[in-house]
Amino acid sequence: MPIPPRRMPSTLMPNDRRGVLALIGGAAAFSLAPIRGWSLDANQARALIDTALGEVYRVINSGQQPAQMYRDFEAIFARYADVDVIARSALGPAARQADPRALAAYTQAFQGYIGRKYGKRFREFVGSKIEVTGARPLKSFYAVTSVAYLNGRAPMEVEWHVSNKSGRDKFFNIIIEGVNMLASERAEIAAMLTARRGDLAALTADLQASG
Repeated sequence: MPIPPRRMPSTLMPNDRRGVLALIGGAAAFSLAPIRGWSLDANQARALIDTALGEVYRVINSGQQPAQMYRDFEAIFARYADVDVIARSALGPAARQADPRALAAYTQAFQGYIGRKYGKRFREFVGSKIEVTGARPLKSFYAVTSVAYLNGRAPMEVEWHVSNKSGRDKFFNIIIEGVNMLASERAEIAAMLTARRGDLAALTADLQASG
């Protein structure tokens, strides 16, 4: 049965498509194994995105200092995104070769890096809204569809990929008008790792210091 759209009010204004990516990504994206028995359903997938967006809006409207806002955005990312999957996907083949402790340190650093990176953009957004419009099964996960309405710009289609492979409902990818968030993060992390001659510890240190 189709899921009726529900309007999500917000107070956000992105400057461009990269800004929208930051707004709705808080986060970032990825490939998963099949969901066992489809224990996740469309309503749950949609509810996850509704709830995550609501928390983003509350932080933006809180009037907190930037440093606290960045910590809150990192917490939202950790709560609603599959951080381990996202971090490994962004790292690419190097994740399979990494020492477990080094990989864990990188994953924690990546989480903080994402929180600060997108948190800086979140503070710029006032006056726009994202409306969640539906959810459907897609391959081994659910795709939650939404539309971003921006001041002075045409609406933008946004699709969230949600799974419960980790044991909890989490989003693991975002597609904005054909632009894959995972691909963007993977390219950036790959360039950073190459610049450090494949040294994962150096990449981790730089991610910890960034922002």
